[in-house]
Amino acid sequence: MSFPLKKYFMKSLFLSLFLVLGTIAFAAPKNSPVAINGKLRVIGTQLSNTDGQPVVLRGASLGWHNLWPRFYNKSAVKWLATDWKCSVVRAAMGLEIEDNYRENPEFAMQCMTPVIEAAIKNGIYVIIDFHAHKKYTAEAKKFFTQMATKYGMYPNVIYEIWNEPDYFEWAEVKAYSEELIKTIRAIDPDNIILVGNPHWDQDLHLVAADPILNATNIMYTMHFYAATHEKWLRDRTDAAIAQGIPVFVSECGGSEASGDGRLGTKEWHEYVAWMESRKISWAAWSVSDKNETCSMLLPRASAKGNWTNDLLKPWGRLVRETLVELNK
Repeated sequence: MSFPLKKYFMKSLFLSLFLVLGTIAFAAPKNSPVAINGKLRVIGTQLSNTDGQPVVLRGASLGWHNLWPRFYNKSAVKWLATDWKCSVVRAAMGLEIEDNYRENPEFAMQCMTPVIEAAIKNGIYVIIDFHAHKKYTAEAKKFFTQMATKYGMYPNVIYEIWNEPDYFEWAEVKAYSEELIKTIRAIDPDNIILVGNPHWDQDLHLVAADPILNATNIMYTMHFYAATHEKWLRDRTDAAIAQGIPVFVSECGGSEASGDGRLGTKEWHEYVAWMESRKISWAAWSVSDKNETCSMLLPRASAKGNWTNDLLKPWGRLVRETLVELNK
């Protein structure tokens, strides 16, 4: 073999070996949710796996990154994946309150990056949540351009482009969402995008009357807190699904809507049974240690997992029990 041919052969061999080793390095662990289901897609109103079979993701949402940054680490994510059996985690990047993404984007990325990459490493799905109540279009476009560029090749990634557009009309939320969908799709053509709607993600009837057109693999979020939101919200969601609206419960709790007050254990089980019967995916709020009902951990709980039952508040124990039972 001549020297130029030998050099070309060795270069090609090295490149092939690099690609193979890279694939192995980033392959989802055997029997993990991502290894089993692969790239997700929406078929009709159903979240489905790469083979077109229905998928139900169940997991937990971290609290605001700028309030509980200590839980934004790879060890906590691994614990949620292995001990809690989460098939999805939600990283809630705060746009409001102090030290938020708008004021301190570097710190936000220091929090979000280990969570996203630990989810990928552990073979679970991750919701990259733009956790805002007000509208920040420029910031959202910049952020999701970065996220899609860096992580869009991974099947683990789900984009939540506006957590809760509380006091906006659907026409404005829709226009924002169409702009963000276009931004993401220019880079990532097919990972799931979650779209919010007015009044704490509960106005799905408005979405059903005027849905986003010409967009694939999008779902609309619904949020509930079981001790407050009664059967009317389930009925409204059922009606939207019947009209062709795919729904993902990206945030839910067993407390009252304030995040505090009574823990509605009975109502939580009613909601879970309803979600299971409709094959609706969900993430429970929140992995945090605030002195309120919907926070799952006591302040003395470690930042890195290894949470025994005595470190879990009643809501944390209820969520873990539900996940372990359903994500067998």
